[in-house]
Amino acid sequence: MSAALTPEIESLKSSLEAQGVKYALASYVDIHGISKAKMVPLAHLGQMMQGSELFTGAALDGVPQDISDEEVAAMPDPKSATVLPWNPEIAWFASDLYLESRPFEACCRTILKNMLAQAAEMGFTFNLGIETEFFIFKENSDGSFGPVSDRDILAKPCYDLGGLLDNYPFLTELVGMMNGLGWDVYSFDHEDANGQFETDFAYADALTMSDRLTFFRLMVKELARKHGYFASFMPKPFSNRTGSGAHYNMSLADRSTGKNLFEDPADLRGCKLSKLGYQFIAGILRHAKAICAVTCPTVNSYKRLIRKGSDSGFTWAPVYICYGNNNRTNMLRIPLAGGRVECRAADIATNPYLGAAMILAAGLEGIRDGLDPGKPHTENMYTYSLAELETMGIDLLPRTLQDAIAAFDADPLSTTVMGPLMQKTYTDFKRQEWEEYHTHISDWEIKRYLKFF
Repeated sequence: MSAALTPEIESLKSSLEAQGVKYALASYVDIHGISKAKMVPLAHLGQMMQGSELFTGAALDGVPQDISDEEVAAMPDPKSATVLPWNPEIAWFASDLYLESRPFEACCRTILKNMLAQAAEMGFTFNLGIETEFFIFKENSDGSFGPVSDRDILAKPCYDLGGLLDNYPFLTELVGMMNGLGWDVYSFDHEDANGQFETDFAYADALTMSDRLTFFRLMVKELARKHGYFASFMPKPFSNRTGSGAHYNMSLADRSTGKNLFEDPADLRGCKLSKLGYQFIAGILRHAKAICAVTCPTVNSYKRLIRKGSDSGFTWAPVYICYGNNNRTNMLRIPLAGGRVECRAADIATNPYLGAAMILAAGLEGIRDGLDPGKPHTENMYTYSLAELETMGIDLLPRTLQDAIAAFDADPLSTTVMGPLMQKTYTDFKRQEWEEYHTHISDWEIKRYLKFF
């Protein structure tokens, strides 16, 4: 028997029925930020919204439960209802995980909501825009893969119009879907690697943006499959090409008026950023290494964070813990118009809920402690030697996942944000990921050593 519907859910159900929706997805994410779900006939929407869909946490990556524990329940957020553009018979709901009728402490979305509540107590709304870089590939008959376009072979393919037009059927359908959802795409292009693209769309509050990035990755994968391709959100598929970032564009707004509190046209440092914005930056720089473990969460992520790694001559990814003006060689960049801060370290494999929670917590700490990040760097940071950087007091981001997790584990901020259970779960899971990689025998080792010694 279906549960009695509240007026809000009754109205939502009627709206979905009018759109031809037949099923609803109670969806949440695992430790990777990847959607998991159960599908429910729309007739049972009421009970789904009350947490009827249960999940065995032990069957999932990074959900810290034993098989003997009570199941977690997905509690959908009605405001997140999204009809699948590629299958309008299904509606997707971002959900929080509950355990025994209370929020589950290791739920990624709840962790972000807890940090947003702290920001709200300080009078702030955390706004976030995430730039989405990704690869679209086709599989070849010999088992290899490559760009969809046969002419997407330039040594410097960034902004290549031919590659963009050859992928137009896929891209225009994707952008149409995004705009149909009200995301307001304002630009898309061919990026700096073959088969790589970027879409840019309007910012939103951090919870909405995290929900959208989660849905975006699902949508791109499904749409690519429809076209006979596959999408990759691997941070760096090729050693000689640039990787895929997910730059976090951040600002704080007054919770009552909506005014951007990072804007200051009279800024004496020349970045059009407010004192509050500089304090936010200083907090992020203080905890940059621990944040990196979450915004750059894979072994592969650290093959993107290098000084030079592309045939085009640039890495486009930062390796130094510093900030600057409209200068892409810093970890934190203040774009020309000011009023926001861009973290360039984050990559497209990030779990946006955990990444946003960590970076917000660090920024709020900078505000509470009245920190100052010093003068902005306007120069090309890659021209300095390591010795010069050390003299300047500029440290490097972690070089490997192992280093990043060590910093994450040692930094009290990680426990403050995630709680003891999720902090330990994340640390243990990522250390195991590193160990599995470290003990794997690669093709590079076979070619280099098998007949050498």
